[in-house]
Amino acid sequence: MDEPNRYFTVEEANRTLPLVRRIVEDIVALYPTFQEQLRRFQELAARPHGPTEEQQLEELRVEIDRSAQQINGYIQELRQVGCLFKGFDEGLVDFYSYYQGRPIFLCWKLGEERIMHWHELDAGFAGRRPLTPEMLAGNGAG
Repeated sequence: MDEPNRYFTVEEANRTLPLVRRIVEDIVALYPTFQEQLRRFQELAARPHGPTEEQQLEELRVEIDRSAQQINGYIQELRQVGCLFKGFDEGLVDFYSYYQGRPIFLCWKLGEERIMHWHELDAGFAGRRPLTPEMLAGNGAG
């Protein structure tokens, strides 16, 4: 695994949330459109088709590519901030941090006011735990 560019304290990660929230809102708003475009494409491609359907498939390809590029651009913006996008449905974002000398993720999802959870690098969303008092005191990125 590549070494991440940035490790955050809870305070540093929370300071990025206004920007992160806007980017994640854009991703979550666009994703259903992208899914619908893919569904329509698969449905149309599965049927016998002639020149009209070929034109529709090509138009859908262009729409799908445009949506995918937009989503990838948003995800790249999050990487530039230093965090990782982890989930389209929940709008999940992880920030690298340290806790008790080991790397962890600070975990945030769209709709949360601030970062309130963390999990081990391999635990994922299901392993989320509340932040500890020492993490909130700013000693977490040590």
